Amino acid sequence: MRSFGLAFNRVFEKYMFVIIPCSLVLGFLFHKSLSGFTEAIPYLFAFVTLTMALGCGLSELRDVLKRPGIMVLTFVLAHIASPLAGYVAGIAAFGPDSPYVVGLVLFAVIPLGVSSVLWVGMSGGMVPLMLAMVVLDSLLSPLVVPASVHLFFGTSVEVEALPLMGDLAILIVLPTVIGVLLNQWSKGRIQEKAKPFTAPLSKLCFVAVVALNASAIAPYMDSLKRDMLVLVPIVIALVALCYGLGFLFTAPMRDRGLQTTVSYATGMRNISLGIVLALGYFSPLAAVPVVLSILIQQPVATLHHYILQKLNRKAAGEGR
Repeated sequence: MRSFGLAFNRVFEKYMFVIIPCSLVLGFLFHKSLSGFTEAIPYLFAFVTLTMALGCGLSELRDVLKRPGIMVLTFVLAHIASPLAGYVAGIAAFGPDSPYVVGLVLFAVIPLGVSSVLWVGMSGGMVPLMLAMVVLDSLLSPLVVPASVHLFFGTSVEVEALPLMGDLAILIVLPTVIGVLLNQWSKGRIQEKAKPFTAPLSKLCFVAVVALNASAIAPYMDSLKRDMLVLVPIVIALVALCYGLGFLFTAPMRDRGLQTTVSYATGMRNISLGIVLALGYFSPLAAVPVVLSILIQQPVATLHHYILQKLNRKAAGEGR
């Protein structure tokens, strides 16, 4: 059973860029059958977050706090520069009152993506640093997300901050704290022992979250066909820009591992959480840019991995 779980997890991670978009498509196709299960989304998502946090202890968090400059740079690029770009692009294309603008901003202000840890590991980055930044960003999300929405939209977008903060605490903060404490209590051994069971189960939960969220917005998609011609290129450009910001702003540091880590940190978001928030607190149309980013984020991560590998081989060749 242990070997099967680990093998399943390896295969899933290898083909994640195909599996996640396929689960999104299946959610659209079978939305009538799946729509009755959407209430399970918060519980599935909380388990995914808990599994991620099992790999991070207090020592990793302390190491990140010793490098506040990197953390601040990453969070500024991810949660200020990126949403500003989405806000400007959305207003230019759809006007200030469009729910798509909310969705573009929401994509950028949600916490860093859990799957970024996998890509950083495969691309030769700093996994402990990436994992600790994901955990810290998740812990800060009840403050960052409502504050960002208020900063960009003021009172033009009505959102109840306290219930939103409460949901973020339950979805993100509580399972993250439990995971970190379990890691600390077991002296870091719990992740390795639990991984054959929790890793494949969390991947299945993640697929379920994506499919169920897609089923929730499927009834609105027929009326959006004309908007897609404009919205899809904007989302592609925004996702690519998020990766590019982290890559370019760390280039002067001449540390390939750090550059890889920060570029994935600024590029990937916790999209399943974004969809949950968009559907729970905003117009369903606000969820559309976030859903589209699922189709785009993983393929762009694959392309980014390819570019990084090419650059690493080139640098190795020049160093000989």
